[in-house]
Amino acid sequence: MSTINTKPSKTKPKPKSRFSKINAWLHLWLGLASGIVIVIMGVTGCILVFEHEIKGLTSPWLNVEAQSPEKVLPPSQIYALVRKALLEKEIHGLWYNGLDKTIKVDVESDSLIYVNPYNGKITGMVDHEDFFHEIDEGHRYLWLGKEIGTAITSWATFIFFFLLISGLILWFPKKWNKTTINSSFKIKWNAKFKRFNYDLHNVMGFYTLILALLISLTGLIMTFHWVRESTYWITGGWVNEKEKKEQILSVKKNVLATPQLDKLTAADFIWNKVRKEIAKENKEAVIIHFPDEPKDDFYACTDMHNGNWRDLYFDPKTLELLPNSRKYIGDEKFHDWMSRSNYSLHVGAIGGLTTKMIYFTASLICASLPITGFYIWLGRKKKHKPTVKS
Repeated sequence: MSTINTKPSKTKPKPKSRFSKINAWLHLWLGLASGIVIVIMGVTGCILVFEHEIKGLTSPWLNVEAQSPEKVLPPSQIYALVRKALLEKEIHGLWYNGLDKTIKVDVESDSLIYVNPYNGKITGMVDHEDFFHEIDEGHRYLWLGKEIGTAITSWATFIFFFLLISGLILWFPKKWNKTTINSSFKIKWNAKFKRFNYDLHNVMGFYTLILALLISLTGLIMTFHWVRESTYWITGGWVNEKEKKEQILSVKKNVLATPQLDKLTAADFIWNKVRKEIAKENKEAVIIHFPDEPKDDFYACTDMHNGNWRDLYFDPKTLELLPNSRKYIGDEKFHDWMSRSNYSLHVGAIGGLTTKMIYFTASLICASLPITGFYIWLGRKKKHKPTVKS
């Protein structure tokens, strides 16, 4: 007669697969290696999100009382008045920023020059290397110089992109039940520090995943040429530089005998044409850049709105709009829209103040992830440390 053993047997948890172990190992050590860089880039990114808003409140020389568009002085008059005040400075361009903003004058100087658009008087001369310039240097180069800093921040962004994906794999519960749902989607606010810190890393990391991936991907597009080209191709675009050059040459070949126009007369004509005929967004904000050489094209910029802008190129002899000029962004195909919107998607300006606030929060959480991750590792290290008996 056989007896039946009714004692419940203890089932051992399934061992982790090799993939899970490798993923966890890479997530840990790559996170530790890039943590400091990610914290710096996250914190500086938070500050840069509201750069223009903070400058508008703290820099009185940027603001003027708005008047009618007819009272705004054209480039030729602004050029003459600034040259009279600053005889030794060569002026390269004028940045009209709107009816309630001063004009930024691009000169060969360490200072930024701002003038009143209605009378041409200088309202401010400020050091180019201001607070936000230093923050931007930290965000891009870690204050280590362009060559070294770019290499570090670029690969740290690449690692962060991988960490987000590997983190999602680690976050994903093996079984979905009430306990795993609560631990994956909710923060236990009254828990002890160790559990609370884990929830901050695990749960907040999940909620910011999509935005964090978008921020890091757009950063990679800015940095790596192969990522930029691949993304453009994946979204349906293809760069044909030869065709573009042929289009530009076909416009220029018939105007070689046309006499060169005075650059100030040309600047006034282009400025008026852009404001009244071409611009669709923020029409009074126009950048005019004077050609460095007589044969160079005239450059203008318009439709500066929510982190997007529109580059325009004019033939210096006929002042015709050249084929390499950008379309209005609303008329672009998806791949070109994505390419041109990359900056606004990176800084959160795509939807105005609302998306900036969302990006600020997401960037702050991204900066916290290496810190909370470090404390998780530290807690586990102490837990597994062998005790020495006396």
